[in-house]
Amino acid sequence: MIKIYHTELSGNCHKVRLMSALLGVEYELIPVDLLGGEHKSPQFLQLNPLGQIPVLVDNDIIIRDSQAILVYLARKYGDESWLPLAAQSMAKVMQWLSFAANEINNSVFIARLYFRFNMDVDWESAQQKGKQVLQILNEHLQNRDWLELNRPTIADIACYPYVGLAPEGKVSLDDYPNVIAWIERIKQLPGYIGMPGL
Repeated sequence: MIKIYHTELSGNCHKVRLMSALLGVEYELIPVDLLGGEHKSPQFLQLNPLGQIPVLVDNDIIIRDSQAILVYLARKYGDESWLPLAAQSMAKVMQWLSFAANEINNSVFIARLYFRFNMDVDWESAQQKGKQVLQILNEHLQNRDWLELNRPTIADIACYPYVGLAPEGKVSLDDYPNVIAWIERIKQLPGYIGMPGL
């Protein structure tokens, strides 16, 4: 059975749990005590030398980074609907994984770190960037239900958690009705599971 090293309040870990649930893949959750520094222990660093979660272990395969894990799950346990093989379609999906790892991570994710976990970050700049990110998403979703290909893909799963958690970083979603509607569509997917705040 797949093992997912995680913590419940991490949006990146939620992506992996959610994708597994949507695919009907059974998994074992292994909590990692971040406050206790378990992610920096020698044992954990053997799984991920970066000392970050999530980490997925599938027999002798170890995958780190939530975006990479989404790709792995979609290709191994899903079909092409989640991650198509055609060049243009795959690129359209993959550009949103980059958006999740960069623009979303450097905005609403950072703001949440300050207000939810009291971390010393530039939350004001992060909030401003967050509003720009949400505006981009809102405009992109103006005439579509999903980020790409007229269906849910790993693009949606990659971007969803920290966008949905933006209010925890004091970035309101009220001005972005298309984003709110998209969040609600994701919550209606068969097999959907939530996390605190979502």
